[in-house]
Amino acid sequence: MCTGMTPADLVEAVRDVDALLVRSETHVTREVLDAATRLRVVARAGAGVDNVDIAAATERGVLVINAPGGNTIAAAEHTIGMLLAAARNIAQADASIKRGEWTRAGFVGVEVRGKVLGIVGSGRVGTEVARRALGLEMRVLVHDPYISTEHARRLGLEPAELDGLLEQADFISVHTPLTEQTRGMLGPTQLARMKPSAYLVNCARGGVVDEDAMLAALDGGTLAGAALDVFAVEPPHDNPLARHPRVVATPHLGASTREAQEAVARQVAEQVIEVLQGRPAQFAVNAPSLTPEVAHVLQPYVVLAGYLGSLATQLAEGRFRAVTIACRGELVEHDTALLSAAAVRGLLDPITSAPLNVVNAMLVARARGLAVSEQKIDDAEPYTSLLEVVVETETGRTSVGGTVMQGRPQIVQIDDFQIDLPATSGHLLITRHQDRPGMIGHVGTLLGEADVNISSMLVGRRERRGHALMVLAVDEPIPMDVLTRLRGIGNMDTVRVIELL
Repeated sequence: MCTGMTPADLVEAVRDVDALLVRSETHVTREVLDAATRLRVVARAGAGVDNVDIAAATERGVLVINAPGGNTIAAAEHTIGMLLAAARNIAQADASIKRGEWTRAGFVGVEVRGKVLGIVGSGRVGTEVARRALGLEMRVLVHDPYISTEHARRLGLEPAELDGLLEQADFISVHTPLTEQTRGMLGPTQLARMKPSAYLVNCARGGVVDEDAMLAALDGGTLAGAALDVFAVEPPHDNPLARHPRVVATPHLGASTREAQEAVARQVAEQVIEVLQGRPAQFAVNAPSLTPEVAHVLQPYVVLAGYLGSLATQLAEGRFRAVTIACRGELVEHDTALLSAAAVRGLLDPITSAPLNVVNAMLVARARGLAVSEQKIDDAEPYTSLLEVVVETETGRTSVGGTVMQGRPQIVQIDDFQIDLPATSGHLLITRHQDRPGMIGHVGTLLGEADVNISSMLVGRRERRGHALMVLAVDEPIPMDVLTRLRGIGNMDTVRVIELL
């Protein structure tokens, strides 16, 4: 073990090593990777891998692994601790005692037994919080459209839509990653649905809860209290929430236990041994290389699969039940497990903070109780090969398909509409509407007034003046007020904003 090394020292130290284990302070740069000619695996003892040049490692066939689950229990216990602290005014009473006061009447709390806990997001930490809440004899509701009802009930949880959860819960605990879809997901409208006696706990990510709306609810008496381990900007500095008398605040301590630090170290060490012995790691951050003989065939489809999965997730409505990945035509001649894993990785990526790649995507799907099946079908007409991702939910079915044309991935189907959309990163606006004169112009006018530039447009329909699908690629994110106006257009059925990364 080496500590206190300069970047130059690290470059010299890695020249003859097979594995490199680091924490957050060590930066594994392209220069380091260039020097490490024998290196097979970089292990980050922790969840974040911002200090590792992932692209450079992938180019060199170096597997990057981390330990995202090692701090799960620590984060769950901290959440329960914060919940209890808010319920019993523990921090406020402690501060009062330290000021030499003895004011019991001002710190009357509430019991949690028999109360309703609403969990928003049931990944690793959310699930562990739920288990502990059940032990406290709480009733636990869970909102997570990406786990099945059956899986939630097996855990003793009650699936709920977000509005219903907010209206029933006495305590609400947030456990979602921070994405464009979850940023500000608990805003003024959502907070207004909560009981005035309710408490809000956020030990997940700052920014998921609208902090201005939360402050207004606390000041207005429509929210009893809050417990916050995270803030939109950290440190919070002059954020009034950090000093609010009805807020318990801690400086992002969710993973800060001796046991968690030891667990992540042990987890990465065990994975390094697995990799060096030729077995796959459970938490690989980057994808393994394709064999040279199939790389030229499957690599574009691997890229396509990720985009199809992400598109399917963002188009689907309702709680997930099952996913089918269908390979058609010439694709069936190859081992397509990599395509399935890439599709599932794309499908889960917008909805989870867990590091995902083709190595661990199926494991994460199984942990969420998501049934994934694969199909191989000879017929791909009118294409030589076609890849489809089908998502079944409690409310319906979403299907997207694509192929590779001249080496470039193309999305060619959304449900039963035929399109021809390049599979690339960017912002999409997808509408379903009645085919009527002026619809395209109306949408274009509203976007133009908002200075949102349209880079391309595709329209598909089943019949004249029937149901139609329009896909617009835009250069900028679409403001919320513009989306509201778009949804108000006559003959407009649905408007969805998609971000492909």
